[in-house]
Amino acid sequence: MPIKTAAIIGAGIAGLTAALALARHGIRAAIFEQAEALTEVGAGLQISPNASRILDTLGVFDALQPIWLEPAEVRLVSGSSLRLIASVPCGTFARKRWGSPYGAVHRATLQKALLDAVTANPLCTLHLGRPIDATDRQAVDAATGGDADLIVGADGVWSKVRALVPDGPSPHFSGNIAWRFIIPEASAPSVLDRSSVTAFLGPSAHLVCYPIKEHAAFNIVANISGSTSSHDWSAAGTKAQREHLLQRFSGWNDAITAMLERQEQATFWPLYEASVGRWHNGKDVILIGDAAHAMMPFAAQGAAMAIEDAFELAGMVASRPLAEALDLFEKHRMPRIARLRQRAAFNQFAYHARGPVRLARDFVLSMRPPQSLAADLDWIYGYRAIG
Repeated sequence: MPIKTAAIIGAGIAGLTAALALARHGIRAAIFEQAEALTEVGAGLQISPNASRILDTLGVFDALQPIWLEPAEVRLVSGSSLRLIASVPCGTFARKRWGSPYGAVHRATLQKALLDAVTANPLCTLHLGRPIDATDRQAVDAATGGDADLIVGADGVWSKVRALVPDGPSPHFSGNIAWRFIIPEASAPSVLDRSSVTAFLGPSAHLVCYPIKEHAAFNIVANISGSTSSHDWSAAGTKAQREHLLQRFSGWNDAITAMLERQEQATFWPLYEASVGRWHNGKDVILIGDAAHAMMPFAAQGAAMAIEDAFELAGMVASRPLAEALDLFEKHRMPRIARLRQRAAFNQFAYHARGPVRLARDFVLSMRPPQSLAADLDWIYGYRAIG
């Protein structure tokens, strides 16, 4: 029999989307979040057509469309010479080719749109300030009421619900650091494109920049290699870590290096990923989003995969016996996640290339028309989730 109730641990993008997707099938969802309030954590997000299509189905897209940016294109640019290497059109092109728009938005904007939809839905209940010792099943049942047919672990890369899944994934440091900051558009250097997503490329580093329309600001992420034992995703970074950041961008365009030197408020984000492992316990516990498969952001698909997970899980548990649905979900989603991990790893290699490899990269990309590059993304952006 399909399930009637679910307890979702975590009120991030994965958890909120899961609640809405389950409610769409008449399944009651109670969300449990340890934070007392959902605050503006994080920075910008890119929402590709495979995810915006789902948000539209769930009734969330209308709240985003008036305030988000649909970039004219995604551009790859040399970090030293500022020469355009390649570009993929977005805007109207994305809507026509992939059937849904490509947008950039602040994470808090998406979270608020999801939260408003959850609050308005009578089948969804949000419990804030409710930390749960998810490593103990009895504690989970006691905290959630013990009457949920399904427990959904949507509690991120440091998931505690993983402890309820034998042979589940485990987090490990990827060897990469992201420095994140937002700067007002009025004070942003002129080398930043006001209408597009731009990835500036250089040896062993790259810088992703795009406007956050609703904040009249730019979202900036500087990605470098590094070593860390910190789990803190909001730290200012040490003097040595800042010096390492600037060293990685030595030789870049002066406007970019000057922008980095001025960012005293940039946050130091060690990038952790989840190893390959089981996502469910064969009975009534499932992991989704970063709890199941935290990956590197170099394909800009972290939020999109959380949204896809939530939507497809709901469709499967609403139409099949639970154990069968969980097994099918894992088998269906794992190959796509594995392929995206490979794409992210390839992007990192290509973005950080140096010497002859960089020259070959630039030549090959410059010879391909934008429509050809877009075709390489059809399997990502054109994906239509089953729900």
